[in-house]
Amino acid sequence: MFETLEAPAYLEGLNADQRVAVMHGDGPLLVIAGAGTGKTRTLAARVARLIDEGVQPDRILLLTFTRRAASEMLRRAGGLIEDRSAGNVWGGTFHSVANRLLRRYGNACGLSEGFTVMDRADSESLFGILRSEHGFGTTKTRFPRKETIAAIYSRVVSSRIRLSETVTARFPWCSDHVEDIATLFKAYTVRKREQNIIDYDDLILYWQALMDSPSGDAVRGLFDHVLVDEYQDTNQSQADLLMSLCGSGGNLTVVGDDAQSIYSFRAAEVENILSFPTRYDDCTVVTLERNYRSTPQILASCNAVIAASDTAFDKVLWTEKPNGPTPDLVTCFDEAAQADWVCDRVLALREHGIDLRDQAVLFRTGHHSGGLEIELARRNIPFVKFGGLKFLEAAHVKDLMSLLRILDNPKDGLAWSRVLLMLPGVGPATSIKIMDHLAEVAGAADIDMFEAFLRYDLPVANETREVLGLLRDVLSDASGTRGSEPAPSVQIDRLKDFCEVVFDRSYDDAAARLGDVDHLASLAADYSSRSRFLAEITLDPPNSTSDLADAPHLDDDYLILSTIHSAKGGEWRSVTVIHAADGNIPSDMALSEPGGVEEERRLLYVAVTRAKDHLAVTVPQRFYHHRYGSNGAHSYALPSRFLDPAMETFVPSAHGTPPDDEVVPGLPDGADPVGDVLGALWN
Repeated sequence: MFETLEAPAYLEGLNADQRVAVMHGDGPLLVIAGAGTGKTRTLAARVARLIDEGVQPDRILLLTFTRRAASEMLRRAGGLIEDRSAGNVWGGTFHSVANRLLRRYGNACGLSEGFTVMDRADSESLFGILRSEHGFGTTKTRFPRKETIAAIYSRVVSSRIRLSETVTARFPWCSDHVEDIATLFKAYTVRKREQNIIDYDDLILYWQALMDSPSGDAVRGLFDHVLVDEYQDTNQSQADLLMSLCGSGGNLTVVGDDAQSIYSFRAAEVENILSFPTRYDDCTVVTLERNYRSTPQILASCNAVIAASDTAFDKVLWTEKPNGPTPDLVTCFDEAAQADWVCDRVLALREHGIDLRDQAVLFRTGHHSGGLEIELARRNIPFVKFGGLKFLEAAHVKDLMSLLRILDNPKDGLAWSRVLLMLPGVGPATSIKIMDHLAEVAGAADIDMFEAFLRYDLPVANETREVLGLLRDVLSDASGTRGSEPAPSVQIDRLKDFCEVVFDRSYDDAAARLGDVDHLASLAADYSSRSRFLAEITLDPPNSTSDLADAPHLDDDYLILSTIHSAKGGEWRSVTVIHAADGNIPSDMALSEPGGVEEERRLLYVAVTRAKDHLAVTVPQRFYHHRYGSNGAHSYALPSRFLDPAMETFVPSAHGTPPDDEVVPGLPDGADPVGDVLGALWN
């Protein structure tokens, strides 16, 4: 009798196409993974199989677009093999891996030790400072704002397209200022080098420079296999970097879906995934089409929406899940009727056993949920909205992060400026005066600015001195002695003493903001190095304090409101897509963008593929516009053009009835009912 060999655990439950991807040998591999087709399970199984067959975990590089995605894949991979060393895989985002490599090899590409990383808001702030220093904000013609300048800079660097071409194509209203913007870019580069700070885009640039340096071969030699998730969201710099790292015939596995490429505003290039088979030699392409998320009825709508697209990798999603209800396409008289219908639906589904947190309402842009939020509040339906202010963008969080950045890099002028402005009686002019004084005494004594701050008197008013003394004490306590600094969580606890004083003066809800400081201290407890903690939380920040807190209580229940961009990667039992009218999806603003219409189609596709059991799309017909000097005007809209090929897959209905006579009858001349009431009060 022959013994039947059991399949390895990492192959259990995989379909035939997934197994082909997992068992692929050496050489380039492209996995086209349709929505809900189990790409995370497939990638985790491939990592597990590589380790099981003898590849050392620390010679595998797994690149994802969030730290959480990498952790989840490695957790799954570790559970599929007896060898529990999957945690040694190099896993993380492009930027976090770049930071890790540059901490080790930065000198080889001209990067000084001890650098700190700015987030997007810090980059904007630095451009704002340089804009003022060069006098560009005081000219008679309108000059681009700091946010626009930062966006142009990031687009140029990420896409590798010249400034003049980028402005013409993406920012035409800035065409008259190209030379001045170039001046700011040069000053920005110089200032970063002076202060030993780098931004997000620099991380990829320096990593590429490292690959082109004499140390490039050493970095290539670190990895036997490189795997990349969400490859359709890479920009040109990231795609070029992977080529430098792996070569055209290397062991590079990328997973993605051209039909879900929706981040061109971040310079993502769908062309990267479209051209992968021709750019890499002898590339194997595997397509995953079996969907494990949605019902056949929902997939029929999804397939119809994307069928008209010019996607290069055709796929038709299918499933073995049982039948479910046909998706609803609801034409609403106006936005108020839409909000009313959505609330009715949410409550009805809740009565049928679908918790609020298993339901989501998705929309193209943040303000589209305004009317719905009012109606939800009126009906006492709790909700959480995603797609707004990120956790690290909150002022009090940036205050604390600036304190830590000073400890990590005393040259960080942006961090010094923010911390000094926290002191009572210190404004922008005084802050600059203090920093100039610190630079002068530090240079004379041949010490850094941090030592100068602790040792020398500063030109401040008496009202500032007490809190200044507290700041010196907490920074000194948190820094410790060279080689024996406290743990990052302990440093935050000590800095909190200063935050308690200044938050109480600066913010109305100081107690809640100090709670966020405690959450950060808890998160920092997982790190032994302040530099590592700062880099990772800056490069992959939590969206909100809920990401830092413990799991919600069992009785916590709330509806999810989210922009479609923020919803990518999520799934819910019920999804309602609102404002699916032409002008919203596709957005009017996107129609003039290169490839904008097709990306908008993909955006709607991403939205409808989030649904597991119930799907509804709502289209308000009438929109009200309240303009100055008018009594309010209105316009009418048609359903999104992207719904046309999918009409037969929906059940159409209408909600909200226009009044029989839309002409509001007036009162007789001279009638004044309000005046009559008031007159009765004092006559």
